[in-house]
Amino acid sequence: MAAVSLISVTLVALGGAAGSVLRYLTSVLALEWLGAAFPWGTLTVNAIGSFAIGALAGADVEGGARLLLVTGLLGGFTTFSAFSLEATILWDRAPALSIAYVAVSIMLGGALCLAGFWLFRR
Repeated sequence: MAAVSLISVTLVALGGAAGSVLRYLTSVLALEWLGAAFPWGTLTVNAIGSFAIGALAGADVEGGARLLLVTGLLGGFTTFSAFSLEATILWDRAPALSIAYVAVSIMLGGALCLAGFWLFRR
């Protein structure tokens, strides 16, 4: 198990707070510029986050910088970026398994979201 320290938790928290604010601002700008007919904010956040996590993984960012930027900032900005990176790494090792991971994630996530929506809709 990875060591958890006050410094590690603080780096993740600071990055996460910044990422959440950036997500909000990006979504507000997308809504103002492009309207509400399509989820442009989420699409923009997911695209930027996916590129950023790929760049950081490609640059082999490690240690405290990884906690701050990848786990914290991008985790607060979008978890889709982590999903994209995991699918990419899995593709490199086992393409069929990567396809299964993506398909199951989308189907299971969609089904559970729909179930939660239906169960708790007023």
